[in-house]
Amino acid sequence: MLNTAITTKNYEDIDPRLVTKQVARRRHYTLSDIARHSSHYDCWVALFGRVLDLTPLLVKHQNELALPLIAAAGTDISDWFDEETRNPKRHIDPATGIEQPYTPQGRFIHIPPPYPSADWATNIETPWWLDEKYVIGHLTKKARKIRIRNLLVQHDVVLEVASEDTIKEIQARYLSENDHAGSYMWTRLEKPLDMERTLEENGIPDEEARLRTLGINPDDHIPALHLYFNDDLTVA
Repeated sequence: MLNTAITTKNYEDIDPRLVTKQVARRRHYTLSDIARHSSHYDCWVALFGRVLDLTPLLVKHQNELALPLIAAAGTDISDWFDEETRNPKRHIDPATGIEQPYTPQGRFIHIPPPYPSADWATNIETPWWLDEKYVIGHLTKKARKIRIRNLLVQHDVVLEVASEDTIKEIQARYLSENDHAGSYMWTRLEKPLDMERTLEENGIPDEEARLRTLGINPDDHIPALHLYFNDDLTVA
């Protein structure tokens, strides 16, 4: 729910190169992943456990109806919608006594005006919140941290990953730290990991809840994966 007033935005500074930039797709995203896409030219939102890329929608609708979505870019907007109908929440408009969509954040794209208007297109086949073409993946049920230790260069990095990620998908996330992540053998306690299985399936449980009940900071006990250099097969 937005607490600040929405103001008119200038769309002339949209860089088409940014709009068309391809981003590596994943099966699952964390809220931190989504938060990185929080602008009018790169807008992702979470909605009922799914992740939507609304950038093409905003490029098509460069008007004030886009402003609530721009303001909410990079967040979970499930509270805008009814969990059963998956449509925007509704209420009785005190001014008209008529049931209307409830949009305290401001009327947004594909929400009809409260009064008849000649400017309103009535031929919308599928509103964006029900349109599968904007869905790019799912929101993780639980994010977790993992430490990746590169034994070749003695370098550590802590990544936040989706609990559903396989080791291979974690490896893809690690590419932002090391372009040659595929040249390493991934292990835990000197045992090679199954790249097609998750951390849990590889015997690395998420113990955050248990540690917190014991009064222990989970960040002090992040499990580590060890990377052993194999052969640089990723060099062109």
